[in-house]
Amino acid sequence: MQLHGLQKMTLLDFPGHVACTVFLGGCDFRCPFCHNFELVDGTAKPEMTDDEFFAFLDKRHGLLDGVAVTGGEPLLHPGLIPFLRRIREQGFAVKVDTNGYHPNWLREILDANLADYVAMDVKNSPEKYARTCGLPHLDLEPVLDSIRLLMSSGTEYEFRTTVIAEFHKVRDIASIGELIRGAKRYYIQCFTDRDSVPFGDLHAPSRADLDEFLTVAKTYVPSAELRGVD
Repeated sequence: MQLHGLQKMTLLDFPGHVACTVFLGGCDFRCPFCHNFELVDGTAKPEMTDDEFFAFLDKRHGLLDGVAVTGGEPLLHPGLIPFLRRIREQGFAVKVDTNGYHPNWLREILDANLADYVAMDVKNSPEKYARTCGLPHLDLEPVLDSIRLLMSSGTEYEFRTTVIAEFHKVRDIASIGELIRGAKRYYIQCFTDRDSVPFGDLHAPSRADLDEFLTVAKTYVPSAELRGVD
């Protein structure tokens, strides 16, 4: 398996851990606000093999205690299961990011206890989900399956939504809340523009809107928080 990027140390990507972050290429969504679109469309070239990564990891015992695996969409990769198992065998905790569209692979990871933490994006309300993912239409059932899997598992998890002024209104946050009612953690993340974002003319919601979003979210997930907001 080839890796498309490596952040050698992070205190942010894996809650409670000093970790590195591994980036895998490819995704089945085309979210117009994606910060890693070069991983999605294939323009980012692989930077290392998994053997090279594990040589790096072997030198980080005592410095790192976790590995965050992100993308792109990691669960697209047939080699992900043995990759996670190998990280485990080296004694590191594992976090996996996912768009939630591959519940069968997610179930296998959870059943095999190959992730200590899973972060799943919940993109928008059901009626806006396809558009927010940059697709003409989308079967939402896999996403709902993944939500149910995480909420019924013993694995630590979070749901998160990156909110954009052009895509999200208060009623959408309420609809998301209905989908994840009673979840352990829910983070509302504010969109920030970058050069790698594929489409222009997208904007962050106002602080007043963010505060209103959070108020609504807390009626469904009392522990909900804003993330990345000053």
